[in-house]
Amino acid sequence: MRTRTHTRLLLAAVTLILSLACGRSAPQAEGSTRQTLKARLGAQGVAPGSPVYLRIFKEEAELEVWMPTETAWVQVGTWPVCRYSGELDPKLAEGDGQSPEGFYAVPPGMMNPHSRFHLAFNLGFPNAYDRDKGRTGSFLMVHGGCASIGCYAMTDDGIEEIYGLADAAHRGGQAAFPVHIFPFRMTVANLRRHASSRWIEFWRDLQKGYLLFEKEKRPPHIEVRGGRYEVTSGLSR
Repeated sequence: MRTRTHTRLLLAAVTLILSLACGRSAPQAEGSTRQTLKARLGAQGVAPGSPVYLRIFKEEAELEVWMPTETAWVQVGTWPVCRYSGELDPKLAEGDGQSPEGFYAVPPGMMNPHSRFHLAFNLGFPNAYDRDKGRTGSFLMVHGGCASIGCYAMTDDGIEEIYGLADAAHRGGQAAFPVHIFPFRMTVANLRRHASSRWIEFWRDLQKGYLLFEKEKRPPHIEVRGGRYEVTSGLSR
């Protein structure tokens, strides 16, 4: 017998594809436009099941989803982050209450349709960069609800849309979707505003990924070399 969560997962994960065939729309996320997700995708020429790229901004409390058309990557939606924990600082240690910042990638095995927070996916913290710095932590998620201890809570309605897009991307062949998490929009003015922070050099490394995407509107390729993020043109893998 299917649980309520499993039933809602099926709706979230396959609505993108079924809705186009059957005329059904995906659930609305809090704070999104009144257009259905189906209409937003169709209006921008985005095919369900295409790759996704996520950006999270702590200070602005926003999560963006970008997807490719035949000619360019376009922003298909922005969802308000209902709750994250900690300050505008990276996560350093298990139990510090901080939500992570950095460049992450989520393969199918890190999707959790049975989360007690409705639906969730694991960010994969600590990644190679975090491990090089001795950072520790576990089960750092993007999930439903509006409570967080080191995670990003998106509300149940919000996570259904985001999870549905991500799951469809995996089913469409994307091996892992990139999730890039920034303390704020990494403009020159914002970096100047935080110039006295102890994390300014770390944030300048993150800014390289932010600026390259802003320039090319294509997710950058990220590697960790010599204990630093290396950012180059090309799709994150």
